[in-house]
Amino acid sequence: MRTSRAIVLGGLVAVAVAAGLFAGAMPLGPRAVLAGFASAGADSAPIVRDLRLPRVLLGFLVGGSLGISGAALQALVRNPLADPYLLGLSGGAGLGAVMALAVRAGGVWGIPAAAFVGALAAVGLVYRLSLVDGRRLDPRVLLLAGVVVGAFAGALMSAIIVLSDSAQLRNAFLWLLGGLSGASWLTLAVFASYALIPAGLLLASARALDLVSLGEENAQHLGLEVERTKRLVYFCTALLTAAGVAVCGIIGFVALVIPHAVRRLWGPLHRTLLPSVFFASGAFLVLADAVARTVVRPVELPVGVVTALIGVPLFAVLLRRTLA
Repeated sequence: MRTSRAIVLGGLVAVAVAAGLFAGAMPLGPRAVLAGFASAGADSAPIVRDLRLPRVLLGFLVGGSLGISGAALQALVRNPLADPYLLGLSGGAGLGAVMALAVRAGGVWGIPAAAFVGALAAVGLVYRLSLVDGRRLDPRVLLLAGVVVGAFAGALMSAIIVLSDSAQLRNAFLWLLGGLSGASWLTLAVFASYALIPAGLLLASARALDLVSLGEENAQHLGLEVERTKRLVYFCTALLTAAGVAVCGIIGFVALVIPHAVRRLWGPLHRTLLPSVFFASGAFLVLADAVARTVVRPVELPVGVVTALIGVPLFAVLLRRTLA
């Protein structure tokens, strides 16, 4: 069974990578792509090596990071609707990045740092609003608080962009819709430097997530330090979300769609769920980006539009099942 699942995931990743390398404003066939890899002097080499390959790798890593963030948050709050976008993390990270641009304190390293501060602020506010009787976390209130905080952050971002004299900020509207057009080897290195450690910590927390998904009291009886696990998961998901927003903008619903689908197919144990979600989410975002680049060629849609068109209907179905 594990072998068949690995084959399915491997095939999905291979299809996504191929689509990402072949698709674009200038379609390339397999021969041109192979020639671009084989020789730096080939006509297709600049497109394959400098544009499409870093774009595919960045999309895969960002999608995988968002996916495991969503799976971890869903286990922590025991709500299948939880994800960084709906819990306000993406909105807070986007607000931090836009504020950094507004005061001209950006840069390849400054924007991710500002986005991380914004994500942490959103986490703190959502968590505080979700406490019942001053100490108990209500997962249903958490989701509503996340939607409210995300909407508030979005309103502040829009106000800053409209009032700013900076042309860079006015062009940020397209960035906030999410996209991989700014991918390069530098942005790939920046994202990897921010995401490697928190992603590894989440993958290493599989057993803790299994326990906390049973309920806080049960997890405590089984010897888990629940508060420490909460802080670790919130910190790691905030950093992963902030890094993704800094390099790709706000891409919603990846962390909602894929963990839910993989959990139904692979089961709830996080030791196998998290790696599966990482590969499936990465492949999903790369495929969504390929669609965004080709569906109205030569115009490129923001990839966040494509993921939302898939994620919103699924969110509606999940919401109805949760409230039923």
